[in-house]
Amino acid sequence: MATRYILGFEDGFPPEPSPETGDGFAGTDEEQGDKPSPESGHGAISGFSAKPSPDFAQSHLRNPEINLVREPLSKPVKEEEDAQARDADFDRFFAELLGALGFAANASLPAWWQGWPARLHVQRWRDDLGLSEVRIIETATESRADHPIPPDGPKALDRFMERAAQRDAQKAVTAASAGKAKRRRKVDVTPPLSCAEKAVIYAKMVNSDGYVPVSSITNSIRDVMLAHGLVTPERLRMRGVR
Repeated sequence: MATRYILGFEDGFPPEPSPETGDGFAGTDEEQGDKPSPESGHGAISGFSAKPSPDFAQSHLRNPEINLVREPLSKPVKEEEDAQARDADFDRFFAELLGALGFAANASLPAWWQGWPARLHVQRWRDDLGLSEVRIIETATESRADHPIPPDGPKALDRFMERAAQRDAQKAVTAASAGKAKRRRKVDVTPPLSCAEKAVIYAKMVNSDGYVPVSSITNSIRDVMLAHGLVTPERLRMRGVR
């Protein structure tokens, strides 16, 4: 049965012990003097240890192998690992960019190259302008030809990066146009069919049971078909070729 606790602010605290209320000690004086045991019928009858503890296997307080509380992970492990890998890759790229601009490996950077704003600015060259990391490094190296001193911040390189993106876009358009022109030239240089080749094609049509474009068979094609024995005169007349 459930245990009923009487709190200090309730009436009857502490309760008067009596067998009728079920509180306090019950039984004869001899029974009250006995040492509680399962054999005597007094005291604990559950068979558990007299000193219950979560560390004892016999304890009835709780099962230490069962934990009903499960804290959810803040992030899936795979996503966190991927994010860490991306950060490490960007750190290597950013260090390579600084080296291409002329900064020594252990040199103190200007304020505009420090912190996340500088990294976010560099990421925009990749995300907004469509430049690859290799192209960014190449452009940064080219920018030092006329300006040996490293720039104070990434904003000074915006013009170089924008021009590089424009040149790349123009090259892509030129390459696409050249590919189309090349495909057109291939189509244009295809030689037309000779009269003999046409005669073979039309002879198959005449000898078959399918449709025959009679108006397309010229006298020259007809004569070639007959001269090479591809069709018979009777077959031609049957198919409507005169």
